[in-house]
Amino acid sequence: MKKFFIYFSLVLAVSASTISLYIFFPSKFETFDNKLRDMLFINRGPIKTTGNVIVIDIDEKSLAQIGQFPWSRDDLGTLVVNLTNAGVLAMGFDIMFPEADNTSPKKIINDLGIADLVPDDKEIDFDEQFASVVSQTPTILGYTFDFNNNSQYKGLEAPNIPAIFFEKGKKQATLNHLLTPTGVIKNIPIIQDNSYSSGFFNATPDSDGVIRSVPLAASYDMGVYPSLALELVRAIKGVNKVSVQYDELGVRNIQLGDLLIPTDKYGRIAVNFRGPGFTFKYISASDIIRGNFKPDDVKDKIALIGTSATGLLDLRNIPFDTLYPGVEVHANVIDNILHEDFLSTPAEAILYNMIFTFVMSFMVVMGVGYSGAVLLPFIITALALGFVSFINYMLFTNGMILSLFYPFLALINGALAAVIINYFLETRQKNFIKGKFASKVSPQVMEDIIKNAAEGKDAFIAKEHEITVTFSDVRNFTNISEAAGSAQVLIQFLNEYMDEMTQIIMKYEGTVDKFIGDAIMSYWNAPAIVENHVEKAVDATLDQIHAVAPLNIKVKKDERFKAICDMAAKNGVEPLEIGIGINTGIATIGEMGSSGRSDYTAIGDPINLGARLEALCKYYNSMCNISNYVKERIPNEKYIFRFLDLVTVKGQSVPVEIWQIVDYAELASVWEDKPLYDVSKEELLKEIDYYHEGVEAYKSAKFEDALKIFQDIQTWPNKTNKNVYQMYIDRCEHYREEPPSDFNGVFVHKTKG
Repeated sequence: MKKFFIYFSLVLAVSASTISLYIFFPSKFETFDNKLRDMLFINRGPIKTTGNVIVIDIDEKSLAQIGQFPWSRDDLGTLVVNLTNAGVLAMGFDIMFPEADNTSPKKIINDLGIADLVPDDKEIDFDEQFASVVSQTPTILGYTFDFNNNSQYKGLEAPNIPAIFFEKGKKQATLNHLLTPTGVIKNIPIIQDNSYSSGFFNATPDSDGVIRSVPLAASYDMGVYPSLALELVRAIKGVNKVSVQYDELGVRNIQLGDLLIPTDKYGRIAVNFRGPGFTFKYISASDIIRGNFKPDDVKDKIALIGTSATGLLDLRNIPFDTLYPGVEVHANVIDNILHEDFLSTPAEAILYNMIFTFVMSFMVVMGVGYSGAVLLPFIITALALGFVSFINYMLFTNGMILSLFYPFLALINGALAAVIINYFLETRQKNFIKGKFASKVSPQVMEDIIKNAAEGKDAFIAKEHEITVTFSDVRNFTNISEAAGSAQVLIQFLNEYMDEMTQIIMKYEGTVDKFIGDAIMSYWNAPAIVENHVEKAVDATLDQIHAVAPLNIKVKKDERFKAICDMAAKNGVEPLEIGIGINTGIATIGEMGSSGRSDYTAIGDPINLGARLEALCKYYNSMCNISNYVKERIPNEKYIFRFLDLVTVKGQSVPVEIWQIVDYAELASVWEDKPLYDVSKEELLKEIDYYHEGVEAYKSAKFEDALKIFQDIQTWPNKTNKNVYQMYIDRCEHYREEPPSDFNGVFVHKTKG
């Protein structure tokens, strides 16, 4: 739970910092967000248009055939008439006529000053003729607004629109509203005044030079004016009232009859581009003028008249294309409105973006936090691909524009933060583990514990687990303490012993649980898993017993321990003699203690039995007592065993077999030093086999037969366990005199040792 709160706090920090950037500094990272969305368009690829919008293109071919631009208004009039006669639904000019036609005969005559010499019927005015054509055809002229505060255009009257445009729901305090130009650049009056209507065709790119949205309306001189695309759609639909509707954030949509066109807060439509340049049907303007086209190609279509010629400088940059004809931008807008497949950023998108940023932070931090840095590339890839797929679906299926950048920023920052936190937590945990176990376990076990902790496995939590436990004890410790003469010498003597035994335990991947005076408690298979833990515990025990002889030689040479060694020699024993008990079973292991002080340890019946087995080493004159649970788990051919007894130890009711491990079966191959007993292997095995015959007779209640065997062995020279033989002699004599009524071979120990 503590780990969860750490990572959840990190989630809050990452998401809060990212959301703060989104709310307070949105323009700083807008370009990155736009670039990511551009990639979605490129990945989607071109899509079909409605087929209702065509482009009449003043292309390179037209310039070659008709001549350089601007063309004569006479040619343009022919173009408009031919389109009208072919049944075009409406025409929109993405070009302007701000000056008189220099090729008009009347203008040439006036410029030459020969008007008096030319008959009136020869003073043909191409501008008048073109204006007449415009007035009699479904033509929408184009013009531009000036946003640069140019005094030349400032305050000029905008063209009249034959419809009512108004703003609805706009409040005085509204910060975001329609674009507000400072001036207007119109067509010459004779043409402008004879047109049915007009629309502006400004298309301002984003800060990176890419056009992604186009204004549908602008506020100028107390009025609202439509774009060329919006006015064309309004005209063909015959709508007389158009409202710009506001909410608390700014413009929300533009209502065109029953149609709601979603916009951004400035009244701009996000263009759902159909594809790169020339996705729409293009017809060369020269072919229209010369009548070299199929009327069916233009019948009932909205025709936009513009240019793709490079020299005319109307090429734009869009997500699909860097040299995109500007006229096709308006074609896309019209097609979007007709098909109603709008892209928009609704007011609730702010909330969605914040939620997705938090979710992305949560998923990456928790994913990395609980799985580790190894899976980091897979987690980031999976989250990124999943989120991109979701945003792609929302964009092109639901038409909702959501941020890619901020959730991605949260993804990257969250991943980095989680890795850094993981590093510090793992370092802290490693130091904690090393502090707990540095003197208890081998380096290999230590690394295993740390590895498990790094993988999220709590090595310290209390749980039931199979372990093998050993208890060792120094014989005659009371005499040693008295002979030492001072606490300092006693501690130094014990340290010599403890250090040697601890190194052996660690060598076999054991854990030193605690030092209890002169005793050592250790166990295997916890906190780290140890393969063949029972066998390794037995090997460690025998190695400890074998290490006692060279250790005695060492302490006898040390002047500090002379008094201890003299006492031992006087009593006929070695300075160091030990007994070890081994048991295996399911115990409870983990961190135990108070809130202020605790330790990793093991408790349970297997631990208690291990302690009793060690206490009975002296009773059975054995250096290593094991339970039948241990014997069943180790290779019998590797060791020499002596059955000791079938007993119920103090504090337990279930009988347990006690066995003595005498030594390794192959002494020379395992230990370079001499065996533990001064007899040959053949003599030892003969003695033990004969003894086991007596034990079987005893278990079968054949006390006379058993007694003879035990008495016989007791007479052998160099016998290895006279205490046990005498024990069975005493029991057999007792049962011979007082035969038991229901003998089961179980001896009850009423003391611990």
